[in-house]
Amino acid sequence: MNKKDLVGKIAQKADITKALATKCVDSLVGCIQEALAKGDGVQLVGFGTFQTVKKAARAGRNPQNGKAIKIPARTVPKFKAGKTLKDAVQ
Repeated sequence: MNKKDLVGKIAQKADITKALATKCVDSLVGCIQEALAKGDGVQLVGFGTFQTVKKAARAGRNPQNGKAIKIPARTVPKFKAGKTLKDAVQ
């Protein structure tokens, strides 16, 4: 399912226009991005938790030539599914 499909499904289930559903999806994604950029987590009970994780610097290899490279430390987003979502998928 892509964004267009998701927007269509939300519009149908909530009995709203696709334009309004698009605004809702964009707002949700934007709010989650803003929270993660600030270092905050977002917990949606029953669905899951969005959070950031710090990855340490490490040594790696360039797959094209095999030379060692330094991979810098960085912060990456992480999603952990909630119990309700896990149970629904099984």
